[in-house]
Amino acid sequence: MDSQLKIEKNPIQVADRLFGILELLAERGEMQLQDIAVEVGLNKTTAHRVLQSLMFLGYVRQEDDGRYSPTLRIAAMADKVVARENLVHIVHPYLQKLMEMSGETVHLVRRDGVDAIYIDKIESAGNTVQMGSQIGGRIPLYCTGVGKAICAELGQEEVRDIWESSDITRITPYTITEYDEFIYAIEDARKRGYALDNEENETGVRCIAASLPPVGGGQYALSISAPVERMDNERIRELSVYILSMCKEIEKAMKGE
Repeated sequence: MDSQLKIEKNPIQVADRLFGILELLAERGEMQLQDIAVEVGLNKTTAHRVLQSLMFLGYVRQEDDGRYSPTLRIAAMADKVVARENLVHIVHPYLQKLMEMSGETVHLVRRDGVDAIYIDKIESAGNTVQMGSQIGGRIPLYCTGVGKAICAELGQEEVRDIWESSDITRITPYTITEYDEFIYAIEDARKRGYALDNEENETGVRCIAASLPPVGGGQYALSISAPVERMDNERIRELSVYILSMCKEIEKAMKGE
């Protein structure tokens, strides 16, 4: 049974109240406190506290006449979700093509703070080695090819913030744990146009990655991953041509060209 079907009651009651009022305002628009309280079945004091919380978070504002209305912050959030879903729809055929060209497993990731999240993956049909990655899984930016490719598009201050906010851990014997070495890898990615993961996140696996143009305020990257025995430097140079050309094709598709 789907785990979501097992949840018959929201375990966090305040979430029901927050989203109940937010959904009500999104549907009705400006409303008085008394009307809001009646509609969601709360007393005025509780409804007022919930509204104050939503105002603090930036999702609700109070008009001059005392009525409450939703802000555009919820719309901005929805735009990001839609943009991400649209991006996956656009990019998936190109991921399929990239997998067929390379014969290796390919990924699409989105940055989320100091991590990247797998939002699409195509496993190579002829690959006897299954990658540990899963759609929805998180990986650190500092020790992955996709992370370095994304960081290569950022300013030095933001890159430092990512490093300092990350839990720098030696995941494998090859994980970069020194900031200067990390910066060198980022600068190398900027020069080449692609980044590498040399068994830094998963022993026995090398990756090549390249970033995509930002979409809806989000940052994205593609990668090709394979066992180290199939990813010597000559093979990396060959795959770099594939992934960079595919990024150009995707960029054109995103622009509708």
